[in-house]
Amino acid sequence: MFRLSFALVAIAVLSLINFYSYRRFIKRVDMLSNVHTPLKWGMIAITLCEICYFLVLRLDSLDPFFYALFSAMIGVSFMLFCVALLYDLFHLPYSKIPQDYSRRLFLKMVFDVTMLLLALSYMVKGFFNGMKAPVIKEVEVSIVGLGKEVSVVQISDVHIGKVLGKAFMDELVAQVNRLDADIVVITGDLVDMPVREIGDKLDALRSVQSRLGVYFVPGNHEYFYGVHGIMEHLESLGVEVLSNRSLMIDHRFNLVGVSDMIGKRFDFLPPDLPKAFLHVNNELPTILLSHQPKIVKELKDEKIDLILSGHTHGGQIFPFGLLVLLDQPYLSGLYQHSKTTQIFVSNGAGYWGPAVRVMAPSEIVKLTLKPHV
Repeated sequence: MFRLSFALVAIAVLSLINFYSYRRFIKRVDMLSNVHTPLKWGMIAITLCEICYFLVLRLDSLDPFFYALFSAMIGVSFMLFCVALLYDLFHLPYSKIPQDYSRRLFLKMVFDVTMLLLALSYMVKGFFNGMKAPVIKEVEVSIVGLGKEVSVVQISDVHIGKVLGKAFMDELVAQVNRLDADIVVITGDLVDMPVREIGDKLDALRSVQSRLGVYFVPGNHEYFYGVHGIMEHLESLGVEVLSNRSLMIDHRFNLVGVSDMIGKRFDFLPPDLPKAFLHVNNELPTILLSHQPKIVKELKDEKIDLILSGHTHGGQIFPFGLLVLLDQPYLSGLYQHSKTTQIFVSNGAGYWGPAVRVMAPSEIVKLTLKPHV
């Protein structure tokens, strides 16, 4: 029911924004007047592609080529909508300017050309960024009570599935291995497919080089495809799954992992902080792994020095991050949540939906944890 509701809402929203983009932007650009009819049918075709995408999203019956094509249409719709909003916003004051007809016509032509170029560059840059390899983001974090420096490599939101596959995962692990990590953590949404279809796509995880191990917590997308099966598969690859439990790492710090917040909605394997912190040594620093940063809303009196999260994709396509912030308290980067607790939110290494990123580059994060002085 949740999946069907999400699909219907997404289809309704995308249909409305496509209608708005056509009526309030494309149809009002005079130089496109000779091709209004083809463009109208083009917007209808985009909408139909999006309807197909969401109706078969969880059925796994869509060919990878069409999956990539149809999901790309979501990015096109959103970016066109943003430009249409700007067009409306700037068109209002322009329409109030007292000018003679020829001058107004010239100004409108300049304005229309500017907005068309903006739309084109926005989309080209977005798709170009979406196809780029993840960048390495290095962050230093001061931790009270930490004995000596620790390097943590975090990957999140890889979304191995229809489009991103074995080659992407192999290269991702190669990048991770070049960072010489003490510990590697994977903060959810690693896969977008059921375990029976994973095959050898994640086999590179066997070769991750990390002195203190590789650890994983599930994200919401693992729940969509059978979280228990996926966690068992990762365990078989040598990845330690922390689902509502903790470990002491090298007698230097506690590493705690919780299940994803969507478990509360599904009433299945929800995050359980009391259980996760049951065996924590409070004399040592504590790092919490949680896919969604809004786990902070569940905190009570737990002693946590650093939370590592993902889920937001940094907004993925600016300014979509403004909507993400309606659901999540933090979007991207390092924040001081409280006097004693910091939280870092990764943009993620892959993408969900369209292969588009604007002002939110995909990333692998190397956190250098330093003793507080």
